[in-house]
Amino acid sequence: MKSFVTGATGFVGCHVVRRLLAAGDSVRVLVRPASNLRALEGLPVEFAEGDLRDRGSLDAALHGIDRVFHVAADYRLWSARPEEMYESNVGGTRNVLEAAQRAGVGRFVYTSTVATVAVPRGDALPNEETRAKVGEMIGHYKRSKFLAEEEAMTAASTGFSVVIVNPTTPVGPLDWKPTPTGRIVVDFMNGRMPAYVDTGLNVVGVDDVAAGHLLAAERGRSGERYILGARNMTLKEILEALAQITGRPAPWVRLPHFVALAAAHVDEWVSRARGRVPQIPVEGVKIARHRMFVDGSKATRELGYQPGPVEAALAQAVEWYGANGYVKAPHQRLVHATAA
Repeated sequence: MKSFVTGATGFVGCHVVRRLLAAGDSVRVLVRPASNLRALEGLPVEFAEGDLRDRGSLDAALHGIDRVFHVAADYRLWSARPEEMYESNVGGTRNVLEAAQRAGVGRFVYTSTVATVAVPRGDALPNEETRAKVGEMIGHYKRSKFLAEEEAMTAASTGFSVVIVNPTTPVGPLDWKPTPTGRIVVDFMNGRMPAYVDTGLNVVGVDDVAAGHLLAAERGRSGERYILGARNMTLKEILEALAQITGRPAPWVRLPHFVALAAAHVDEWVSRARGRVPQIPVEGVKIARHRMFVDGSKATRELGYQPGPVEAALAQAVEWYGANGYVKAPHQRLVHATAA
């Protein structure tokens, strides 16, 4: 089996590549000339130079491919040029879908996000049957991913074999950037989290998300969505789990949302004036008003998806950040906690 992966240099994508190689696939990955390849270092993959916005490069890259894992996304909660997100996330997804159909690809797995599912709906937990509207998406990232998911649905409606996966909040090693969730872990490890807001996420190990991609390719029904998650946790619970792993104290002060939002607006104003990326994006604070809890049982029933303990994934993340220079003063207990 010859698989093609976009976003292979990213957090989820590099784990998908590793899972494919372990399964015996031949893997070709799409990279740009300026791509940082450290997440793929030492892996026996074939590199295809191209860009999601360059249709010609995609046609060449997809020649001879059996299945596509379109994991790439412009994932930012703030951008000076939001239109770039739509060009990559929406236009890029359309381009890859069309190129895959021209190449005769047999299976296409599109990596969406839990954000298109996890919208407020009373007391019931949202699931894959929850239908949202673009107006319910907070911020350009969520809106662009919502529109990109619609592109995948449209392709599936024409008879192209497209399966959509909706990862929740992955954690684990090889988060080089790091992701916004990874920054929470890093900030905690560096003692830069004196307070927390009342919010919640569904947390999952990144390797489990990668495994779910392969299960979706093998067992998923075309045109269907599958949430790849594990455990619904409040931010307080996440920080308490990190405290158990690292030996560092969890913050006990709960910050009201209006205070966090005010701080975010000030930070964005100062950041724009100084030409830097905000440390507290306004969109992130607005998103935090809603607990993004979901029911992910469909993937278990239909795909056989079985995620592992979230604590183990958090411990792996802690160990990796500590070993790769993200922590200024590692705690003595860190080594013992993550070695268990």
